[in-house]
Amino acid sequence: MRFHFWTWTLAAMLAAPAVAQTLTVEGVVSPAWVERGGARLPLAIGMRLNDKDRVVTGPDSRLLLRMAEGSAVKLGENAALALDGLAQKQAGESRKVVTAALDVVRGAFRFTTGIFDSPPAGRDVKIRIRTVNAGIRGTDLWGKSDDTRDLVCLIEGKISVAHPQTGEFTMADPLSFFVAPRDKKPLPVAPVDPRQLEEWAAETEIQPGSGGARRGGRVHVDAAVSTDQAAARAAQEKLRSAGYPAVTRTVKIEDRLQYRVRVQNFPTQQDAAATIDKLKALGLAEAAIAK
Repeated sequence: MRFHFWTWTLAAMLAAPAVAQTLTVEGVVSPAWVERGGARLPLAIGMRLNDKDRVVTGPDSRLLLRMAEGSAVKLGENAALALDGLAQKQAGESRKVVTAALDVVRGAFRFTTGIFDSPPAGRDVKIRIRTVNAGIRGTDLWGKSDDTRDLVCLIEGKISVAHPQTGEFTMADPLSFFVAPRDKKPLPVAPVDPRQLEEWAAETEIQPGSGGARRGGRVHVDAAVSTDQAAARAAQEKLRSAGYPAVTRTVKIEDRLQYRVRVQNFPTQQDAAATIDKLKALGLAEAAIAK
């Protein structure tokens, strides 16, 4: 039995310009998309995000992004994040500075420095949570924007915060939060209950067995298998539109070609099984762990 492989359909649309990888996808619980140049593409492990991209997550989704200087950016379900100013700039002969302006349009968000091993670099990161602006100085913060309020919670470190009704001030006390209701004046900075923080943090974490794909994951799901190339292409397009980064693998068995529409990179069979349940809900009844 001999195996042959296609390149990904729409690979050219996924390809980014030859620039520094400032922000890349490390983990994702689909469905999730990037809106870019009028197209809406499913987020895939290893995908590089570009300046002016807009990232969107769906129901029960989670997203883990890696910044070039080692910080982690996390999003919860039904969130939208607009990206601006993504760049790596040279500061002196040997030091780089990673820049970004992250606009949390809606949903839960977390930014944590020093998570990933990366070459030494400085950072100039600005975060906006709808009406609240936060400047990062090496820290861990959680925030959320919804229909009722904008909230930022300082977990560790220090941030400068600005709001139209309060002006600019500094938050330097760990485990404190600031809330700006939609129809009232902002509330004073207050301590956060640890149990409340646990609940908030869970909104942006990829939990084990929840269906998260991760870099290095070796378990894959065949969402559809067919000898009909057109049927396989239709299944792939259905999945990609639904926010799953499906690819098609072509296998030659004796004198026949078989097309396997695949969702990849799950770290465990439990994660693959959780995704299979979602795919079956989309009408892909034969979805199964790839052999």
